[in-house]
This record gives sequence, C-alpha cells and structure tokens, in this order.
Amino acid sequence: MDRRIVITGAGWVTPLGHDLESAWKRMLEGQCAVAPTTLFDAKTFPSAFTAEVRNFSLDDFVQKNVEAHREGSRNARFALAAAVMAWRYAGLDSDLGLDPTRVGVYLGGGEGPINFQPFADAAVVGCRNDQGQATPLDAPRWAQNALQMLDATCELEQDPNMAGAHLAVHFGAEGPNLNTLTACAASTQAIGEATHIIRYGDADVMISGGTHSMIHPLGVTGFSRLTALSTRNDSPQTASRPFDRTRDGFVLGEGAGILVLEELEHARARSANILAEIVGFGSTADAFRITDIHEDGRGGVAAMEAALKSAQLSPGDIDYISAHGTGTEENDKIETLAIRKVFGDHAKNVAISSIKSMIGHLIAAAGAVELITCLLAIRDGVVPPTINYENPDPNCDLDYVPNHARKMPVRACLSNSFGFGGQNDTVIVKALED
Repeated sequence: MDRRIVITGAGWVTPLGHDLESAWKRMLEGQCAVAPTTLFDAKTFPSAFTAEVRNFSLDDFVQKNVEAHREGSRNARFALAAAVMAWRYAGLDSDLGLDPTRVGVYLGGGEGPINFQPFADAAVVGCRNDQGQATPLDAPRWAQNALQMLDATCELEQDPNMAGAHLAVHFGAEGPNLNTLTACAASTQAIGEATHIIRYGDADVMISGGTHSMIHPLGVTGFSRLTALSTRNDSPQTASRPFDRTRDGFVLGEGAGILVLEELEHARARSANILAEIVGFGSTADAFRITDIHEDGRGGVAAMEAALKSAQLSPGDIDYISAHGTGTEENDKIETLAIRKVFGDHAKNVAISSIKSMIGHLIAAAGAVELITCLLAIRDGVVPPTINYENPDPNCDLDYVPNHARKMPVRACLSNSFGFGGQNDTVIVKALED
C-alpha cells in the first residue's frame, strides 16, 4: 500500500498532431483544430464541424502484426499509436527483461463503428426535415431508419475492450487488462484505478489512458439531440469557447492519450526518465440524473476533495487545474462553482484552462490527453491557454488563462473529468520529490 506510482511515458493522437512535441507546441500557440467535418457528409446536421484527427496512419507507428492491427477500429488504432509513443518515451522499446505478467492495460473507451455508411445513409434520410434541418421529432424516425438499414455491411465494434486487446498483443502485456465505459470521465478513471493496481502489488507497469472516436452520424446525432453541441457553423474555429459567456456547446473531437504508469522503485532501477508522480485520485457519482450533473456541483466537489485528501495536499498546493471545461452552459458554470467551493480563496489564484477550446471534446480519451498537458506543464513550466475566451461570464469568474499560454512554475496539477451519468474523476500529479 505504500508503493508510489510515477509516469514514465506519454503519447497521444490528437486533432492538433500525432506526436507529443508538435501537438504541445501548437497548443501553446493557441492553434485550433476545429473544421468542417470530412469523415462523413455532415452538411445537413445542426453541427457540421468537428475536430478530426487528420493524416493519420498506423503504419507510421507499428511495424509488427500490422495487418492484424490495421483491422482494428479507429479507436483501437489511435490507442495503439499513442501507446507505442508512450512506451518509447518510457524507454521500454528495448528488451529490458520485463516480466510480462507484471505489465497490464487499463483503458477508458467507448463504442465506435468501423464501417458507418449505413448509419450515414439513415441519418441523411431520417435526421432532417424538408428544409434540411434536424428536428427533435425526427429522432424516432431516425432510429427506425437506422435499424432498417443496418445490415451485414455495417461492422460495429461491439466490444470496446478490443483496444486493450490490441495493446496487450502488441506489448505482450499479460497482466490485468481492463476497460471502463464511464463516458467523458473514462480515461481519468482508468488512470486512477490503474494506480491502485500497481499500489496493491498486482502489477509493476500499467499502460493506461483512453481512446475514442464518435465522429460518425450516430455520435453526432446523439449529442445533437441532447443539444450539447455548438452550432456555430459560420465560425467553427471559434465554436469551442469554454467559460465564455457566449458559449453554446462543445465541439466533438477524437483521439487517444496513453500513459505508462510505473512503480517508483521499478522505474528507478532502470534509470527511467520520470515525468511526474501520481499522488491523488478521487472518484464519485452525482446519483442525480442520467446525463445531467447536479446543479450544486456536489459530485465534482467530492471528487476533488477526495483527490486532495489522498494526495495529502491542500488547495493552496495546486498550481494548475486542467478543467473539464466543455463549453456548455451547464458544465462550465457548475465546474466553476465546484472549484470555488473546494479551493476557497485560492480559487482566484490558481491557473485554470481547457484545451477543449483547441481540440474539441475527445469524450473517453479527453481526460488522458488533458492529464498529459499537466505533465508537460510541469516539465516545461508553462500552461496552455483557453482560446476563444472573449466575453467574461459572471458565473465563471476565475482565471482561465485566456487566449495565451502562460509561463509559470508548475509543481502540482489537478485534472478534472466529469462524465455523462454524473461520473466525476479527479487525478493529481506533481513533480517527483524524494
């Protein structure tokens, strides 16, 4: 129980890039990856733009079992590429005599059509009225059309745990292999629970994080029906605007973020380069509604307090918060309220930002990608901005690092992920200290 867990590797596939350093540079420059959707014809959808991963090829990352891995879903391919990057960063790409039974995998994930053309056809037929606009009353008709058009040509990734299976095969990881489906909180929860596996002595190394792509007609239609997506079709680059008074919803993104977690002495024994130590984790449920978070932020408050308690830190010890910050009216207001409740007077002093303003919402992969930015902030002494922040909201009155990255000392970071169903997960990382 006294085993300490450090992060020795990190990799991601994001809409801003497929390698750690170039995507990080673009984030710090405040570049935005949001553009009109190209993965399917979205012109008639209420939201015709997303943050896609472009120019991606698994062949750039994997040389063995390529054909088998290429058959995996978009989700699985993203995860494998990010894991290869993380594994190499950790210095584990050579044979170090690892015991394969002591290496495990824990991912956050979700569904993902491999061939979604029948869904695209159904959405075009059933998700617009005579004027070409989707209406709420179309939902039953869309569902019926989708079922009628679903046939053998539409392969669905029925098992979201398949990404974990691809990773296990590629790295020979014979230890625990798990997957969690807690929506937008999934990868943060996976990372937090992976630390428990190491701490309890069931593994020495865990490949953990998340992967997701919902940029397909079914995914976009679902979020549109929830009125969760921005509809700024005239200005996609400014559509994702967390904490801004004029925010109107999130932008759907895709990608993967993978970390190599390692028991401290195991990492030191091989002279690994340590990015940070995971010192705190909190996980709670609102127990409120199927999709809504409780209006008083009680679940987020409890998750942050639990993470601080397990880290043995006070709010004043946190230098930077990577916010869930989706850009919806409800989420940003309630997350701000929760931060104020937990951090008290320090809430005004802590730097907070949401990289969703640049890469959209990666759903099950969001938390892992956002935690990686915390690691890089500690490493480089700079925090990424919240872009498109132009109109202050009296309900969101904290320091959101508006529009420009900020050079500052960073020792400890807190990362929030709040998922549909009222799932709340918080991870705290800090620079390693003896």
